[in-house]
Amino acid sequence: MPQLLEAGLIRAPADIFRLATDQERLAKLAELPGWGPKKIENLRRSIEARKQITLDRFINALGIRYVGEINARLLARHYGSVGACRTAMEAARAGDAEALAELDNIHGIGPAVARSILDFFAQPHNLEVLDDLMREVQVEAPPVASTAGSPLAGKTIVFTGMLESMSRAEAKATAETLGAKVAGSVSRSTDFVVVGADAGSKAKRASELGITTLSEAEWQRLAGRG
Repeated sequence: MPQLLEAGLIRAPADIFRLATDQERLAKLAELPGWGPKKIENLRRSIEARKQITLDRFINALGIRYVGEINARLLARHYGSVGACRTAMEAARAGDAEALAELDNIHGIGPAVARSILDFFAQPHNLEVLDDLMREVQVEAPPVASTAGSPLAGKTIVFTGMLESMSRAEAKATAETLGAKVAGSVSRSTDFVVVGADAGSKAKRASELGITTLSEAEWQRLAGRG
């Protein structure tokens, strides 16, 4: 890669993908030391194979501070597309309280990560790079599991307190499999709050907002596990 940068064949991230079909650049590459026909063809095939990329891998590759594989997967699962994610971030930056609350409520995305994501989308240069990449790659939406008939499809759930029958991670995975979104805090958009042992302020907040609370046993029955 440093050799390609020094030769001026790559100046921006999307140039990597353009290289595979740009005959003029490929000809210049052939003039560099160590680049024979076989090596160039292997590179070209490798680049073409990577032009299709899953949304979580694409987000991870953007280099947003604090956003690694896990957080990229959370964002991909929640927003579903690059366009939806970008629109939501731009709205949050513009002061849209609902868009900001939506980001804050993604379970696993803390304040520092959320701020870093918003800062990334506030930079014109980053948006230019994003647009440039989108012209060269095909980003695949994350697979959506069938949630037909699920009473939790489209619902937002908050877990609070300690669960006895499963870990918090298992409960979150179960809810998402059934089509629900798991949030980290209670808001007016929350549909259910599952209250475990030693529940704190989230249970109180749910009561204040009139949000349905479920015991662990009720949650298990609703999820089809009781």
